[in-house]
Amino acid sequence: MTENEHVILTSPARTGKMMIIMLGICIVGGAIFFGMWDYWISQPPPVVAMMSGADDHGGAPAVATGKTITQDLKFVQTPDGFTDLAFNALTGEPGHNPTINAAVGDKIIFNVSNQDGGFHAFGVTADAEGFSGIVPGSEVASATAPLQKGESETSEFVPAEEGTYYYICTVPGHRELGMVGEIIVGPSEGPAEAAAPTGVSHDFTLNFVESEDGFSDLAFNALTGEEGHNPDLVVNSGDEVTITAANAGKGFHAFGVVAAPDDFNNALWGSEIASSSAPLKAGESGTTTFTAGAPGTYYYICTVPGHASLGMQGSFIVE
Repeated sequence: MTENEHVILTSPARTGKMMIIMLGICIVGGAIFFGMWDYWISQPPPVVAMMSGADDHGGAPAVATGKTITQDLKFVQTPDGFTDLAFNALTGEPGHNPTINAAVGDKIIFNVSNQDGGFHAFGVTADAEGFSGIVPGSEVASATAPLQKGESETSEFVPAEEGTYYYICTVPGHRELGMVGEIIVGPSEGPAEAAAPTGVSHDFTLNFVESEDGFSDLAFNALTGEEGHNPDLVVNSGDEVTITAANAGKGFHAFGVVAAPDDFNNALWGSEIASSSAPLKAGESGTTTFTAGAPGTYYYICTVPGHASLGMQGSFIVE
């Protein structure tokens, strides 16, 4: 180094300025991230299923026929717990693994209960083997969090395509030991028709509510287990329905009546209040009035993606 060369050293003042700039960037970035927290938690998680190679076999949403099929299913097994596993009755007994016949667009409701002392879970799949490819929305419990003795839950499945589906125990190995039944799906019988306007009016009030953390439990009117949680709304086809939805939570929410809980982009009959891109903020409310369409079981949901799956959904029943 010659005596004419200069060495520029970072001064304490310059270091201080750099630290202030870096701190400012962190603060602004954190504010943006947490300011969009409701957006981050609202996104559905399809990546996991895609990585596992699962196929939901759902196809396009089915046109609801208005027909509902209810099937009670009990997990049963031999006393040794592995010789024979089945639904409702063991092999050779009346009622063993009942076959369900349905049409595209029919709603199948499974009342699933565990009475045998083992650990079980439930789902519907189009796969002829294994326990993957479970149709979203048809799950009851899981292999890692199964139904225990005395527990029961309800599952729903609306077939979108003709063919043979299977209801199974999704605990690995249980299907192979006999816990599997068939669902035979034929062509659609056509959509149910809406009645003419009846002149009858209904007014409902629904509040978006959340758990303290903002994502572990989302619901309408009351949290899971509380009185008034996600109440059933029952009307007749052709009735006029007015719904007022208020955001009593901290996040962003929107409203609509849909054919399936995961069909948040297709609200029916002009039932929308706000939208996922222009949602209701905390303290805001909105009102919609529409005429109930064809008979069937529909759902009122928060149409912000992911919120229905976190609990913001209830049954809208048109008789």
